Amino acid sequence: MLTRARLWFAAALVALSAWPLHAQELVVSAAASLNNAFQALGADYERSHPGQKVIFNFAASGVLLAQIRQGAPVDVLACADEATMDRAVSAGLIAEGTRAVFARNVLVVAVPAARAAAPPADLRALAGSAFKRIATGTPATVPAGHYTAQALQQAGLSAALAPKWIFGESVRQVLNYIARGEVDAGFVYRTDALLAPEQTRIAFTVPMTDTVRYPMALTAASRQQKVAQAFIAHVRSPQGQAVLRRFGFEAP
Repeated sequence: MLTRARLWFAAALVALSAWPLHAQELVVSAAASLNNAFQALGADYERSHPGQKVIFNFAASGVLLAQIRQGAPVDVLACADEATMDRAVSAGLIAEGTRAVFARNVLVVAVPAARAAAPPADLRALAGSAFKRIATGTPATVPAGHYTAQALQQAGLSAALAPKWIFGESVRQVLNYIARGEVDAGFVYRTDALLAPEQTRIAFTVPMTDTVRYPMALTAASRQQKVAQAFIAHVRSPQGQAVLRRFGFEAP
């Protein structure tokens, strides 16, 4: 039987393939953590480019890459990590010379706002008995989950936290787990936690050696190269960067 994740992936791929691609229609596949910011950027872009329409597909970065590998008609790919974009480049899926980092983020541990117990002060506190269920993204497909795994390995806590994991299919699913109080703590980006201030509290910033960078690029199979390049330029422009800052992202 197909798992829920595979069913979701198949449905998303069918939806992408079914979208009409008219002369001025652009398909942007973007990491789930970019949802709110890119919706605002898309509306801003359409206002300044009459007659053009941006269609967004949001999911975990690894899922987006898999969709493109299987032929989904995507013009622009925006990932939440450099590693996923590296794989896209190695597979020949990215137009040469179009890759650029456009934003940075910070990984944090957040807890449900309604939780009465004291929030964790650091990673080591998560190994205590007060934290029985901890959420993060699936490391193989969700960059936030991969960053989480790296941070815990560096802290020597991988084995201690292994029995506590609740994995989400995207960082936004992890945020929902936290907001609904279904877990005791979770690893999300600061920009995600800021979206639900009444349901979540940031406990601390996760110490990391890597910086969370967001790259974007024109896909090699894009049928709308000029429009795609214009959208990428808009995201990187002072106007686009101001929108990203409004949603908590940092400059590249």
